[in-house]
Amino acid sequence: MVGELNSSQILTIIEGIGKSKEKLLLILLAIQNASGKNSVEEEWAKIVASELNLPLSKVYDVLTFYAMFSTEPRGKYVIEICKSTPCYINKSDAIAKIFEEQLGIKVGETTKDQQFTLLYTACVGACDIGPVAKIGEDVYGDLTQTKIIDIIRKYQGALSCQK
Repeated sequence: MVGELNSSQILTIIEGIGKSKEKLLLILLAIQNASGKNSVEEEWAKIVASELNLPLSKVYDVLTFYAMFSTEPRGKYVIEICKSTPCYINKSDAIAKIFEEQLGIKVGETTKDQQFTLLYTACVGACDIGPVAKIGEDVYGDLTQTKIIDIIRKYQGALSCQK
């Protein structure tokens, strides 16, 4: 169910997970994953709030508190560069510059083809291999320019296989 979602698809997601306030995180994550935009639009948040009998502000509290959610469209692959102290000491700022150069975007931006979004994140718990970047559930450490180029090629290759 990837692509532009409509209200009936949102309702199907909610019904499938369960119409319970305790399921809010799961519902929002399922909507975001199904969106094709890696985000939750305001229209969809309103449907969730209504169906779960929650104030819209509560839904937005969740959407804006957790880094895994976005209310703005993001790329298919979100590259998160760790900005914790150990990674920073190990030159995460230089790593960010290499990603920026390779992708042609700045931190906080998405590539024109909507494939990559580059962000900073808090500690990912891999301090022993810093500096690190996380893409989905994959964590890449001891980053160098060569490793970064290989990582980007890997994901670009996965994209070309999907076409």
